[in-house]
Amino acid sequence: MSGRFVVVGAGTMGLGIAYVAAGAGYAVELVEVDPARGAAAVERLGELWERGVQRGKLTADEAAANRKRLTLRAGLAEVAEGPDVIVEAVPERLDLKRAVLREAAALRPALLGSNTSSISIGELAAGLDRPEDFLGLHFFNPVWAMALLEIVVGPATAEETTAAAVALATRLGKDPVVVRDMPGFATSRLGVTLGLEAIRMVADGVASPADIDKAMVLGYRHPVGPLELTDLVGLDVRLDIARTLQAAYGDRFAPPPLLEQMVADGRLGKKSGQGFYRWEGGVKQ
Repeated sequence: MSGRFVVVGAGTMGLGIAYVAAGAGYAVELVEVDPARGAAAVERLGELWERGVQRGKLTADEAAANRKRLTLRAGLAEVAEGPDVIVEAVPERLDLKRAVLREAAALRPALLGSNTSSISIGELAAGLDRPEDFLGLHFFNPVWAMALLEIVVGPATAEETTAAAVALATRLGKDPVVVRDMPGFATSRLGVTLGLEAIRMVADGVASPADIDKAMVLGYRHPVGPLELTDLVGLDVRLDIARTLQAAYGDRFAPPPLLEQMVADGRLGKKSGQGFYRWEGGVKQ
């Protein structure tokens, strides 16, 4: 199998999407305008492939082949027309995503997707020449380990586009769910509800973050607690999503003051080394 797969944005989600796309045999073009972030993403991908070899998940030849499939681009202007897939994975800001998607659509991909976790696909499609080719492709962190791919069908998305996205999910080794375009879709709307309430419980002194998480892991069989998950996703990302959902559904999604304060203080979770937990070398302490 071959084909071209373009990922725009080399943050946590973008590099994860690039990882699984390369593993599925695509020639991957990872687009990142920040040179330092782009270089860090390539280094991180190399580490992940090496770890895969060490754990017996990949052979050395497979890891080497995946590396060869990856190309770092400094902008979409460096990408040739006609890729099979473009996935936008830039921060959760409507204006930024719209600008990236318009530029990406000009390259005429067969399938154009956004990895947004909360913004309306219909809103993102505004200004696109072919909104029927566009939908949401919401991956989950860490992309290489999480089986779910949430496919979000916008008001103009063609049935053929949805079918192509389902086929893409299968090729990437993901198990898809197809949902209608609503703010927060299915997963973020439920997950953020739980996460925000857990943060309020910390602020109210109900229990420690560790005990709140332990209660959900042991009592409800969640693989990870809502506060540790917030650290993994990024408190800034959670805050952006909460504000989007608040605008759509009202103050039941209002971000807790504790979340706003932690983001203002730079305590963003795993990526900053401090959130509800302390992180060193990517490991929770």
